[in-house]
Amino acid sequence: MLKLVLLSFFSVLILDISSQNYTNYFTGDITDALTNPDYGVCLMGGATEHDEAMKWFLEKANGGDVVVLRASGSDGYNDYFYSELGVAINSVETFVIHNAAGGIDPYVLQQVGNAEAIWFAGGNQYDYVSYFKDNAMEDALNYHINIKQGVIGGTSAGMAIMGGYYFDAANGTVSSSLALSNPYHSKVSLGYNNFIDVPYLENVITDSHYDDPDRRGRHTVFLARYAKDIGIRSFGIACNEYTAVCIDEEANVNVYGDYPNYQEFAYFLQANCVDDYQPELCVSASPLHWEGANDAVKVYKVPGTPTGEHSFNINDWTTGSGGTWENWFVQNGVISYLPGENPNCDQVFIEEIDENEFVVFPNPFTEVITVPVKAVFDYTIFNLLGEEVLSERRKMSPNIVTSDLPKGMYMLEIIVDGHGQIIKIIK
Repeated sequence: MLKLVLLSFFSVLILDISSQNYTNYFTGDITDALTNPDYGVCLMGGATEHDEAMKWFLEKANGGDVVVLRASGSDGYNDYFYSELGVAINSVETFVIHNAAGGIDPYVLQQVGNAEAIWFAGGNQYDYVSYFKDNAMEDALNYHINIKQGVIGGTSAGMAIMGGYYFDAANGTVSSSLALSNPYHSKVSLGYNNFIDVPYLENVITDSHYDDPDRRGRHTVFLARYAKDIGIRSFGIACNEYTAVCIDEEANVNVYGDYPNYQEFAYFLQANCVDDYQPELCVSASPLHWEGANDAVKVYKVPGTPTGEHSFNINDWTTGSGGTWENWFVQNGVISYLPGENPNCDQVFIEEIDENEFVVFPNPFTEVITVPVKAVFDYTIFNLLGEEVLSERRKMSPNIVTSDLPKGMYMLEIIVDGHGQIIKIIK
């Protein structure tokens, strides 16, 4: 009897300790639903969620379980997701994570692993970075996205961490004026390709609340930094506060909002596809100067509508409907905007492999991978067990057909003139 009492007391104590690391709220059926989710990404601008975009998100779960991750707040999403949108799902569980220990709690990881849909709330994105990066939660999130191929999304801070490159807010937020005046100010704290691996967003940096306050200037600085620091053309996606961007498995984007009743837009930014795309001056303690020919950054501005019929494709960063092109540029820390035209960027072929520049596209892919090399090359594709699943020598034909490969993550080894590189690819 004494042993039983002591054991019961110990269990309550452990539960109490874990409750300090996270708080959870559950709605729905406690039995885990086993469904096949559809891949998708939903990015929200930071104010009230757009119902149609949220329905799109929930439908991708195919009746499964939804996990909401947040670092503040409570259960505001539970009833909204479970019963107010009219999309049948099995359950919603919200975890308010209080510290890094909460992010790697076994029960939290179990529920994230079981989820068909994961949603990040707003707040401070540095909480998510400090609680989830470089630990088991990061692994669980990347498994959900890339192996299970579930749907994921977030608003405000939750949107901020979705890009392969991201503003981490480690030193607090930063205004457009401060960032433009000093691109290397300590508050312009960026992470590069070391956190969440979201297909189609590997080379993208996101921003939200684009209209309140105006964040176009600071986002342009993020792209300038990324172009200079990484040495490749930079890309960005942003939303006004009440706007949502939904990305499907083919990299097609639909933009939701209430235009024309309200000025609700999404923005798709890219460093202009010219040889000299980098900023003319991007150094510490000096204003940014990124002018080009008054077209340093090409931007497709898309109105968000209630049915999301306006679109853009982030596989080619060229094809869109319902939007308009703009040219953005910065002269001595002052940003300007002009009407623009579609840059119609061709994919750039390279003569030799450089580990800092070489990429294949699209990635993720469906049937064909293009290897942009004008030379004879050998390739081998390995599965995650290290087993060779496809191998061939190609001559002046850049396309690798992968029809027989099942969905999943692979490693692609490419060898040109004895020099090789291995790249993670996702089907």
